Amino acid sequence: MNTQSYKTKFANAQTYEREWFVVDAKDKTLGRLATQIATILRGKHKATYTPHFDAGDYVVVINANQIHLSGNKWDQKNYISYTGYPGGQRTINAKDLNVKKPIAIVENAVRGMLPKNRLGRDMFRKLFVYEGADHPHAAQKPQTLS
Repeated sequence: MNTQSYKTKFANAQTYEREWFVVDAKDKTLGRLATQIATILRGKHKATYTPHFDAGDYVVVINANQIHLSGNKWDQKNYISYTGYPGGQRTINAKDLNVKKPIAIVENAVRGMLPKNRLGRDMFRKLFVYEGADHPHAAQKPQTLS
């Protein structure tokens, strides 16, 4: 009988190296892009994926104001927020939100695909979304993601 022990290796803070990726959102469909970003933030694209550890990488999204929505979603998709006061529910459609705060469309889509706990909040902090093509993360030498 073989006495060699095979143990599953889990990622932890001491053994894990994070990478940086840049994603160009120009003319990309929102949902398909968001699933790709959420997969990288969770770390599921790596063989060392560990469900109870934030093993994901950093993602920088550029050109968020040029995202593509299919169908009539620019007019029909609504984003709802609540101020905390009675009668304080606010609704804004995607077209108006893109004018007011274009990064919010990408952030909301990705946040909805991450876990709803403190681990998911830590994963979301590794997402950086910018309107234009410039970003201040050149020193991290991010890889371009197609």
